[in-house]
Amino acid sequence: MKVHKAGIGTISYATAILAGLILLSWFFITDTALKVGALAVTTVIYILVIQFFRHPTRKISQNENIILSPADGKICDIRETVENEYLNTKCLMVSIFMSPTNVHINWIPVPGEVTYMKHKDGEFYAAFKDKSAEENERTTTAVKIKDGREIVMRQVAGAMARRIINYVTVGDTVDQSTELGFIRFGSRVDLYLPVGTKLNIKLKDKVKGSQTIIGELNS
Repeated sequence: MKVHKAGIGTISYATAILAGLILLSWFFITDTALKVGALAVTTVIYILVIQFFRHPTRKISQNENIILSPADGKICDIRETVENEYLNTKCLMVSIFMSPTNVHINWIPVPGEVTYMKHKDGEFYAAFKDKSAEENERTTTAVKIKDGREIVMRQVAGAMARRIINYVTVGDTVDQSTELGFIRFGSRVDLYLPVGTKLNIKLKDKVKGSQTIIGELNS
């Protein structure tokens, strides 16, 4: 299994801790059942950490007329709202909740140029709650497509997530195979699309990052 670069440091620390616990249990725990139980629990946690940072190989079909899902997860909200940080206009918002078991890589959903990026510190409410979109720590990124319209993506940290990592900057030319970033542990990604965008998904649908077609851009 390929491991994402965002997890190299964490996995290194986890490996050192696991090795230390094995040595401690070997020398200081005399009860065999207790020793086996402690090592079993530690090993399961270690495997889950590695699983969280997995980097699957995916074939990505580029199409400038469609919007691909930026993340693995479940559609938790679809509604019209005003994106008031950058666009300051009414948009169609599609929200994807990422559980700790999902792949946590985020991809760019449309090809274009990165025109805006800003990180904002905030709270760490559960990512599926409505107020998390405005009050949680988040990073907002906008991409301008060929006709001049802009698509906004907002990576929102959840109750468990404590770090949002980004790999693009303003001025970058990106496509649908470009990794936007990575969010550590349970989180959410909000898409702000032009009103009238034809959606191919519905509430509670499971989606796959860089694979599921969220919608189609109107000409």
